[in-house]
Amino acid sequence: MLYWLLDGLKVTGYLPNNMVTLLLASRADNASVNLHDAVVSLGGWNTLEVFPHGLLMRHTIQPVHLLLIEKLHIYADGIDLIHEKETSEAVDEVLVLSRHAAKSGRPSLTVHAIGVPGEIPHGEEGFAGGVKGVAVPPSPRFSAIYSVLREECSKSELADEFEVSLETTHHGPVLTKPTLYLEIGSTDSEWIRKDAANLWAEVISKVLGLSDGSAEGEWPGTGEVMVGLGGGHYAPRHSDIATRSGLPFGHLLANYALIFDDENKESPSGPWRHSLKEAIEKTRIAYPGGTVFVHLDRKSFKGWQRKAIISELSLIGVEVRRGKEIVP
Repeated sequence: MLYWLLDGLKVTGYLPNNMVTLLLASRADNASVNLHDAVVSLGGWNTLEVFPHGLLMRHTIQPVHLLLIEKLHIYADGIDLIHEKETSEAVDEVLVLSRHAAKSGRPSLTVHAIGVPGEIPHGEEGFAGGVKGVAVPPSPRFSAIYSVLREECSKSELADEFEVSLETTHHGPVLTKPTLYLEIGSTDSEWIRKDAANLWAEVISKVLGLSDGSAEGEWPGTGEVMVGLGGGHYAPRHSDIATRSGLPFGHLLANYALIFDDENKESPSGPWRHSLKEAIEKTRIAYPGGTVFVHLDRKSFKGWQRKAIISELSLIGVEVRRGKEIVP
């Protein structure tokens, strides 16, 4: 029930003015601190300010706040609304600076949306933060950040060592504002690497326009937006379509977030419907005025599952397209 209580923070009587991008870092995450320091080293920041919820620096050129908090970010529920209340400035989006952990141990730079729409029972705390059944709107800069990250890494000395990857939607915290996680992975050796953090800082600077005031990836208010359903955690098929099409995209859900309880092919039960609708709804919130369509990783579903998903999407006015229909 925490999610609904946090929503009440909006009703506080203050009148926020500027719309700011909140860069969020956590002392409890050494990669996050590394990334925070790399962004600070770019310069252009005003004097450090101390607030009850963290240490704040404001950028001198762009409406960007860099906030360092004590607790681990995946458990910082409502930090966007708390920040609005403490500063009286409206948060437009949140970009979280974080580590990425993977059993493979491969050096990687990853970006993803957040939420745990496929976890049950709904309303309980998620296994890695968040609230089960709840997704957070993704930042409309998703495509721009991924594109610039690929570009900057490809021409850097990290190109032969680090993979650049999307991840599907997972973990907390519960936030109201459009959010993305920007990560260094996958072990402690990479989390503290200055070259990886500096590359991410350059990406952030370019996308947010910290050096020249020219930001990228701002939503124009109209256009098509892709949601990806199915496949594994690193969404290779959706990543390929996103890369080749250049289209904005929102939530990407792996098969594990679309759970079918049985094989009742006429009306399969399970939390898959809720997860699907949550991904669509939160993507629509992130891209007001946009036309959301779905790309299915068809091979990852059984025929009756594909049929059920396509039927459910038609009920909420969402078209399903094949890859060749998106990128001829």
